Amino acid sequence: MDKQAVLLPLPMFMLFLLTLFIHGAESSSCPMDLNYVETFPWDTSTCRNPIDKGHCCQALLSVIGIGLSQYLKETSLFQLPNENTSSTCLLDFQARLQALAIDPSLVPSCFPNPSQFVTNSSICAGIITVQDWKQKVGLISPVDTSCNGDLSDQTRCSICSDAGLKVTSQLNGMDPNASNCFYFTILYASAIVNELGPTDLGTASCILGMPLAVKGSKNKVLKLVFGLLGAVVGVLLVFLLIVMYRKWDKRRKENMYHRSVENGVRNSVLPNTGAKWFNISELERATNKFSQKNMVGQGGDGVVYKGTLADGSVVAVKEIFDLETKGDEDFCYEVEIISKIKHRNLLALRGCCISSDNVKGKRRFLVYDFMPNGSLSYQLSITGANRLTWPQRKNIILDVAKGLAYLHYEIKPPIYHRDIKATNILLDSKMKAKVSDFGLAKQGNEGQSHLTTRVAGTYGYLAPEYALYGQLTEKSDVYSFGIVILEIMSGRKVLDAMNSSVVLITDWAWTLAKSGNIEDIFDESIREGPEKIMERFVLVGILCAHALVALRPTIAEALKMLEGDIDIPQLPDRPVPLGHESFQTSLLHGLQRSGRSTPFLSSYSTSMSTIDIETLV
Repeated sequence: MDKQAVLLPLPMFMLFLLTLFIHGAESSSCPMDLNYVETFPWDTSTCRNPIDKGHCCQALLSVIGIGLSQYLKETSLFQLPNENTSSTCLLDFQARLQALAIDPSLVPSCFPNPSQFVTNSSICAGIITVQDWKQKVGLISPVDTSCNGDLSDQTRCSICSDAGLKVTSQLNGMDPNASNCFYFTILYASAIVNELGPTDLGTASCILGMPLAVKGSKNKVLKLVFGLLGAVVGVLLVFLLIVMYRKWDKRRKENMYHRSVENGVRNSVLPNTGAKWFNISELERATNKFSQKNMVGQGGDGVVYKGTLADGSVVAVKEIFDLETKGDEDFCYEVEIISKIKHRNLLALRGCCISSDNVKGKRRFLVYDFMPNGSLSYQLSITGANRLTWPQRKNIILDVAKGLAYLHYEIKPPIYHRDIKATNILLDSKMKAKVSDFGLAKQGNEGQSHLTTRVAGTYGYLAPEYALYGQLTEKSDVYSFGIVILEIMSGRKVLDAMNSSVVLITDWAWTLAKSGNIEDIFDESIREGPEKIMERFVLVGILCAHALVALRPTIAEALKMLEGDIDIPQLPDRPVPLGHESFQTSLLHGLQRSGRSTPFLSSYSTSMSTIDIETLV
């Protein structure tokens, strides 16, 4: 291609230089250190005669990406503060290219609008800082678990790329008009996730798409190979045989391990449960190869897809994340727990699947019936318009109570769910509630408490004695159930910001009940309902969520109170509110004594995101 074909006309080029000069005068220096441009081994051939403008501009964007990644790592900002700064950096970048004998006019040709590198809240779902990213994407995303370490290996690079596309799709789903989300994703992956940094050859090549220069001369390499071929052919053959044997042995061990896990899971599923063993190909057909369009939910422990099986039944397919940390023991344990339950108010296991290949690695899936009305959290949210009627709310509360009663009394030994919350209560086509997600469930000793240092659950729903001391009993689930009752009856979130402070729903409801204003707890949409019955439900919720474990009813007693079979005792006095500063201090000291990390304490007070505390101990 003729060099002049890609260069700007001289007047335009002079105008661009003048603009950069003016901007440079207004902004003293570029905050990015671009010294690496002249020393980093990137392939400059596409930017030389004959110039391939498309590939050259892409290469230049990758080169700038190293600087932006370093800037993000140092400042937590994804882009430059203003257009003057961007122009100054482009002028500096232009000078660096000129030192490499690359035509400087390629810079204005490839980047005619300096504002493309400037902070703009409308570019990608309003993300400006790393904190914004974590609030939008989550504390742990597929990129965080897939793009760390050395990415020079093609398999690891492919896994990282797939994770980047997943996160980009998630961001685009938040804001259909968003742009540059993919560029934000690769900047985050190279700057924040990958500890080797953007100047590492593997990171630059895989994440930033940097074309690397080929060192040495092919002719010299060929001469050297042919000259030494006779001497090293034997060594190469031996080496090849060793490599082939190791690969075969590794594959053999992986297959043996895969079969042992498969057999373990098969043995965990009790007879006559109706659970099916799925092949990965069946799930791929059901979900259109796990298409983003079929993704219906994502949390810290996995992602859920909607799928249609060959027989026409609609299912929810959950792919488990973080397998390296959890291990297959946790997966087998979860399958064993779910396979033991069979109750109309508990989401039963439809089947499971184990897969392993060289590209995707090991993958684990759980299959359930699809719940068309989503979660209780969605129905109570602004998006769900909070349109639940009083009879629906009443039935949902009773359904959850009956499901918990089954877990606590009809299974030996009893099962403690440990993560009862609005997002884990799903609603079928008839608005019947089913308790789901038994990933944190634990079998207990009947009639005895269980002490553990591995506390797991979601803040706001955790019983105080469990969060502070690791004391797990059936009443730990009762506390969470009480919180859910209050959420359903009031339409409020478990944690709510009021007057610059965070108020726990139990403190708010107890204050209103004690002041005689219990009707103010009811959600506005149900205040025309039967007042006495609704008061009974609220009082049971407050009693179940009492801070002192001894004053809580069992789930069986709570169910009888809800159904009016036994009277509700007078509300006992409460200790200091859970949101009070003194309680937060006690919680902090308790966590420090147990050796747990404490930064998430602020998250307890400021957000409703699900936190698996077990991963922090």
